[in-house]
Amino acid sequence: MAGMIDTSAAPRAPFRMGWQQKAALLALLAYCIWALSTMGVNSDRLANGWNAASKFVGMMFPPQMNKMDELWQGLKETMQIAVLATTVGILLSLPVGLMSASNMSPAPLRAFGRALIAVCRALHPVISAILFVKAVGFGPLAGILALVVATVGFVGKLFADAIEEISPKPIEAIRATGASFMNVVLFGVLPQVISRFVGFSTYQLDSNLRNSTMVGIVGAGGIGGVLFAAFLRYEYNFVCTILAAVIIIIVIGEIVVNAVRKALNV
Repeated sequence: MAGMIDTSAAPRAPFRMGWQQKAALLALLAYCIWALSTMGVNSDRLANGWNAASKFVGMMFPPQMNKMDELWQGLKETMQIAVLATTVGILLSLPVGLMSASNMSPAPLRAFGRALIAVCRALHPVISAILFVKAVGFGPLAGILALVVATVGFVGKLFADAIEEISPKPIEAIRATGASFMNVVLFGVLPQVISRFVGFSTYQLDSNLRNSTMVGIVGAGGIGGVLFAAFLRYEYNFVCTILAAVIIIIVIGEIVVNAVRKALNV
């Protein structure tokens, strides 16, 4: 009968893959198998690794608790590195983000800003820390500079993208009054992106708290240096204490960051 829907055809199975998707999946699986074979990964090596790991974990207990002064000094330095690097990095990310936004800067300046962000994002914090250790020597200053670079690369890019998505009408209205560029930023740009900027900043603080542990391993200060020294002295009981303290600090930091986000509705 005309106008009636034909329900005789079998319904199409959801998430059915075509031959292109199947071919891509098989190619990915073949590449993974080939990569594992060229990297020397095999069942014997994994079995030996599990045995060695279990022995190592056994040597970490019970935790050593008689070096709390050294532990506290490392944790305090890690917190200082994370907070200072986040603060300085965010202050630098604001002009870099404005410079990199297509609706706020001319093309040459925007290209320079995007190139700067790309360079900062290309350098892992550990690589940056190694470079700054060579430049300014061992200590927390190298860690702060390394995490500042990481912060500018991450927050600067997200802030530039957020500015490019704002409504142009408030900016045009403020410019029509003859306002300066700074007034345009303060009253036209920031009110539209402030909540996202706070969210980016709190996330980066949490990230820098974790990264400050890594950069210390290469001599950039913080609890990472204490951890590396404990490994060199074969003080695996103290290593367990350090790892437990780091986990507690990270968990507390995440709780605080989430509380701040909820308080600010971001």
